[in-house]
Amino acid sequence: MVPIGRVLRPHGLKGLLRIRSDAGVDLPFEQGGIVYLRVGAEDPECFKVVAVKAHKGTSLLELEGVATLERAETYRGADILVEKGGLRRGEGEYFWFELIGLEVRLDTGEAVGTISRIIPTGANDIYVVERGKREILVPATSKVVKAIDLEGGKMIISPMEGLLDLNEI
Repeated sequence: MVPIGRVLRPHGLKGLLRIRSDAGVDLPFEQGGIVYLRVGAEDPECFKVVAVKAHKGTSLLELEGVATLERAETYRGADILVEKGGLRRGEGEYFWFELIGLEVRLDTGEAVGTISRIIPTGANDIYVVERGKREILVPATSKVVKAIDLEGGKMIISPMEGLLDLNEI
């Protein structure tokens, strides 16, 4: 199982869950899909997805069997997991959990840092790359990201003019 998000809190009185997704796509949350909620060290509970929709920078998740505020409250802070084998992605698509932790290198071979988190934006995601105590923001575009090697644990970038000066970092 892989974590793909977190329950932030209940929403409303009918059992909706406000969630933060780290999947980068809504695919794991398709209607009829299966997700697991894990509270603390407890065994994860299995749920069928009824619906998911965007709401004020987060998402609202409706799960079969969670229909009251009281029941939803028991999942506050829970990890959202899916079975790794059940994840599907298209060619050139990656889940955020696959990218976080990748070593980032320039196409010249020089180390840049490690992806620590991803910021979703309207146009494209932004990879936050940690280099020591500094953060470098790298746009997730084909002009910048040249290769992603999940097995090798690295991403190769070719920064645009003015994006990155490693001597200043």
